[in-house]
Amino acid sequence: MLARIFRPSKTAMQSGRAKSAEWVLEFEPTAARRSDPLMGWTVTADTQSSQLNLTFATKDEAVRYAEAHGIAFQLVDPAPTKRILKAYADNFAFGRRTPWTH
Repeated sequence: MLARIFRPSKTAMQSGRAKSAEWVLEFEPTAARRSDPLMGWTVTADTQSSQLNLTFATKDEAVRYAEAHGIAFQLVDPAPTKRILKAYADNFAFGRRTPWTH
């Protein structure tokens, strides 16, 4: 069974970087999802990939765990984030290219 080791990005519901510092080992699904004929929900017969997510403090811990337990894994490094530094006072700057209006 193939696993994926990655660092999750921040959710859209938060402005901070909570829970984005830890690394997650998540199993890839082995069975395809299908539609339930009665209710219309998507279901899968694969229980291991949908319920087991392990978190680690560092990437090395996650790799060591996967190697110790004989789990084939794919390591996904996070893309570097570009920080845009802004100040509220820049909205009212004299040299602003576009005029500030409501």
